[in-house]
Amino acid sequence: MVDVSQRVILLVEDNPDDELLTLRALRRGNMHNPVVVVRDGAEALDYLFVQGRHAERDPDIRPQVVLLDLHLPRLDGLEVLRRLRAHARTRTLPVVVLTSSKEERDLVESYQLGVNSFVHKPVDVTAFFEAVRQLGMYWLVLNELPPPRSVG
Repeated sequence: MVDVSQRVILLVEDNPDDELLTLRALRRGNMHNPVVVVRDGAEALDYLFVQGRHAERDPDIRPQVVLLDLHLPRLDGLEVLRRLRAHARTRTLPVVVLTSSKEERDLVESYQLGVNSFVHKPVDVTAFFEAVRQLGMYWLVLNELPPPRSVG
């Protein structure tokens, strides 16, 4: 069994306000897992594929869940998702799109690319905190991932 310190959350978010709200919501929901924050799609791929500035990190520590914004600099969230699902190492990695986008095409394309869940960021802070708490509870406590060596 993986200990909590290895049940990492990867937060891919370029908006500092949304980053802060998400981190606060996780703490208020008693999610004490380490959170790695990357601020664009290219850095997310570097982290997940253990390359670039993340080449020295432990490749056996895979995120328990990726919270992925769609509208990102350098490489958008849909392209990140496309590349994750195309690679054996990341194909089964749980990805939750957490976005302010209300575009139906973003919702449809996210599911076509294999997202596990699509959540609109609520405008209301209390509703946002509750949404993140529920996401954390499900993906970090209840959901079981296959062992890293079995997926790539």
